[in-house]
Amino acid sequence: MTPIRRDLLPDTATVDGSGRLAIGGCDVLDLAAEFGTPLFVYDEQHLRSRCREAVAGFPDGVAYATKAFLCGAMAHLAYEEGMDLDVATGGELQVALHAEVPADRLIFHGNNKSPLELEMALDAGVKRIVVDNSDEMDRLEALRGRGPAVDVLIRVNPAVQAHTHHYLQTGVADSKFGFALAGGVAAAAVARARASRAMRFIGIHAHIGSQVYATSSFAKTIEALAGFAAESAAEELSIGGGLGVAYVGDERAPSLSDWAATVRAAGESLGVTARITAEPGRSIVAAAAVTAYRVGVIKRIAGIRTYVAVDGGMSDNPRPVLYGSGYEAFLGRSTDAERELPVRIVGKHCESGDVIVAEAMIPEDTVVGDVLITPVTGAYGHSMGSNYNMVLRPPVVFVRDGSARLVVRRETYSDLLARDLGV
Repeated sequence: MTPIRRDLLPDTATVDGSGRLAIGGCDVLDLAAEFGTPLFVYDEQHLRSRCREAVAGFPDGVAYATKAFLCGAMAHLAYEEGMDLDVATGGELQVALHAEVPADRLIFHGNNKSPLELEMALDAGVKRIVVDNSDEMDRLEALRGRGPAVDVLIRVNPAVQAHTHHYLQTGVADSKFGFALAGGVAAAAVARARASRAMRFIGIHAHIGSQVYATSSFAKTIEALAGFAAESAAEELSIGGGLGVAYVGDERAPSLSDWAATVRAAGESLGVTARITAEPGRSIVAAAAVTAYRVGVIKRIAGIRTYVAVDGGMSDNPRPVLYGSGYEAFLGRSTDAERELPVRIVGKHCESGDVIVAEAMIPEDTVVGDVLITPVTGAYGHSMGSNYNMVLRPPVVFVRDGSARLVVRRETYSDLLARDLGV
C-alpha cells in the first residue's frame, strides 16, 4: 500500500530526509518522548486557517461547534479568529466562559436543556438560545416571567435525509431534535415564541446530520426551509454544521469554502432574505490533529491476522466502535514508507471491540516501541474520551512555529480518585 496521503495530515506537516514527521515545526517523535503517549498533537496554524475560512465563507455569522473539540485554548482561539461558539451543555458553557469568551458570543444548544442550564445561560447573557421543544419553552417562560426576553432561534426538523451513518442523521422525520416542519408544528412554535414575553424570535435553525460529504444535501435544506423562513419573517437562517471530512485514502471532502458557496448560492437562487449562518465543528478541527501511540504488543496469529496493540484505544477514540469509522495509520519515524503489512490496530481495553483501525496497512519493519500515528483525530477523540478501565485521558499539545504548548495535561491517578469518596 502507498504511503499516507499528505492531505490527510495537518497543514504544516513536513517530513525530513530520514522520514520523521514534524508538525508546526515540532518533531512528533520528540513530542511523544516529552509528553508521553497517547498524545493529541494539534496544528495551531491549521486551526486558525480553518476558522478564518469559515468566517470568510459565512460573513453574516458563523459559530464553532464546540462538541467537536473543546478546551480553553480552542475556545479562545476560535473567538480570536472571529467565530461565535456553539455550546450545548452547562459544562461547555463554563469552559467557554473560563476561556474568556464573552457570553454574547455564545449560542446555547441542546435537546434537553435543564432548568439549571437555562438559568446559567440567561444569567451569563448568552447571545441566543436555540429552542428545541415545547418543554424548553415552558422552562424559559418559568425562568423569565416578566423579565427581558432572550433572543431565540427555533430548531426546525426539515425531514431532509443526509447521506451519512444513521446515527449521525438529525434532520429526518424520526429524530429527537427540533420541531417538525410538517404538520405545522414548527409554525406553531414560531407563533408561540413571538407571543411570549420570555422569548424574542430571531429566526430558524436546522441541522441535518454529521459527516455529510454532499453539499447538495445542504442546498436541499435551504430549499426545504426557504418558504418557511419567509412566512415566519425570520431574520436568520442557520444551516447548522455537519460538513464531512476525509479520514481515509479513498475519501474526498469539499472544503469549507465550497460548502459556504453552495449554501449561499442556494439562498440567493431561492430569494432568501434572512442572513444565512452556520456552525461547523468537525471541518474546523478534525484534520488539524494526529494521535501518537506507542506500540506495546505485536501478536501474529498464523493464517488469521496480526494484531498491533497500542497504549490507547476506545477511551481516546470511540468512533470506530460507535460508527465503524475508518482511519489510516503510519509510523512517525518513516512517514513516507510503503505500508505493506496488514494488521488490526487495537487498544488496551478489556473489550474485543476495542479496535482503532480494523484493516490497517503499516510498514513491515514495525516493532514494539514504535510511535504509531493515526491522522485526522482532531474531532470527537478528546471530546468523546472516557476513563474506561480507569485509563488516564491523554494530554493535548498545540504546536506552532517550532514551539509546543501543553493546553490539556495528562490525567493522573489522583484525578481519578478526586471524586471517589471511598468506602
